[in-house]
Amino acid sequence: MQSFQVGNVSFGNGGLSFLLGPCVVESSQHALFMAQEINDICKHVGVGFVYKSSFDKANRSSIESFRGQGMEFGLEVLAQVKAEIGVPVITDIHEPWQVEKTAEVADILQIPAFLCRQTDLLVEAAKSGKAVNVKKGQFLAPWDAKNIVDKLQESGCEKILLTERGASFGYNNLVVDLRSFPIMRSFGVPVVFDVTHSLQLPGGLGKATGGQSEYIENFARAGVACGVDAVFMEVHDDPSKAPSDGPNQLPLSRLEKLLAKLKQVHELISGE
Repeated sequence: MQSFQVGNVSFGNGGLSFLLGPCVVESSQHALFMAQEINDICKHVGVGFVYKSSFDKANRSSIESFRGQGMEFGLEVLAQVKAEIGVPVITDIHEPWQVEKTAEVADILQIPAFLCRQTDLLVEAAKSGKAVNVKKGQFLAPWDAKNIVDKLQESGCEKILLTERGASFGYNNLVVDLRSFPIMRSFGVPVVFDVTHSLQLPGGLGKATGGQSEYIENFARAGVACGVDAVFMEVHDDPSKAPSDGPNQLPLSRLEKLLAKLKQVHELISGE
C-alpha cells in the first residue's frame, strides 16, 4: 500500500484521516471560522484532517446556481487558511491550465468525478508533484478505476488517492457498492469515502441537487468498518444557508461526536 504525508496528515499507513470543510469558498471570514472550528474538533478527537473547499463548482445543476467567487479569490482564501490555521488544504481543478496556479497553494489537487477520465487533466496534475485525489465517476465501475491509477503513475505521480462517491442508480439517486473499497485498495493506493456526496440526490430539486444528510453517520460508520483510509465530508455551520450542496452537508454541530465514533470503529477493525 502506497503511503505518504500531506503536511502533518498521513495517508495509507493504517490510520484514518479526514478531508473536511464546506462545499465552496464563500468568504474569507467563513473559511477561517470553519477551518478553526474543524481544526479544534479534530485536535480534541485526535485525528488528522485536510481542509477542503472548492474555488469553483463547475458542474452545478443550473446556470443560476452559485459556483463560487472565482479561482483567484478562492486560492487567496485557501492560502490564508493555511497560513493562519496551519492546516493543509485540498481543492478541485477542472482544466489543465488551472494546475500550476492551484499547486502553488493546494497540498492536494482534486479531480471531480465527472472528469476522472480526462487524461490531459490527470497528466498535468501528476506533473505538479502534488498529491492527487481522484473521485471515481458515478458512471465508473470500481475495477475500471485502475486505469486512473495507471495514468497518474505513468505520468510520475507518487501520491495518489482514489475516492468513492456513489454510483448512479436510476434517476436522481446514488448507491454505494461497498465492494468498491477493497477493490480500489487492491490497486495499492489509499482509498477515501466521500460520504456526503454519496448522499446527494443529483438534480433532485429540479434546478438544484438534493440530499439526505440524515444518513451521514450511518454511511460513514459503514465505510470505516470496510477499511477505508480516509473519510471525506462536506461540513457547514448552517447547511440550510449554504449556497451549494446544503442538503447533503454535515452540520458542524454533529461533527465531533461522529469523528469520535469513527475513530472507535477504526480502532476496533484495525485491532489497535
